[in-house]
Amino acid sequence: MKNSTDPSTVKSSDAEYPLNGACQCKQVRYRLLQAPIMVVCCHCKECQKLSTSAFSITAVVKREHLEFEGDLKHWERSSDSGNINAAAFCPDCGNRMYHFDPQKPDIIKLKPSTLENTGIIKPSKHLWVSEKQNWFEIPEGVEQYPKQADLTEKS
Repeated sequence: MKNSTDPSTVKSSDAEYPLNGACQCKQVRYRLLQAPIMVVCCHCKECQKLSTSAFSITAVVKREHLEFEGDLKHWERSSDSGNINAAAFCPDCGNRMYHFDPQKPDIIKLKPSTLENTGIIKPSKHLWVSEKQNWFEIPEGVEQYPKQADLTEKS
């Protein structure tokens, strides 16, 4: 384990990088080397299905800031816009690890609940609020978008 005086570690909010993560069965493990570009919640119906909840949480990260070990299986679907939404998951336990757009391979939409330290999960944007569950209230001051928004730049 690296200590806080090690120059290869980076501090961001409540976390010291790198952070470790894994699927439920621990066959797939990874290290997140730097802080996410942003953390967002998506309320679209597809994300409600995949998360079996009111929304899905995503940490947008650069591919170069992730190191994976273990086998991943891939699946993809077309979105309403015609873009491809691809997913990587553990073939043993089925835990989704991340999503990506094959047209933008340098950006990964990591599922941050797979991290050992989930303290970085502080959403700054809520997407597809036009499909959100009526009972869920978005915290005051957090950006909201009725549909999709740009996930490559911080606001």
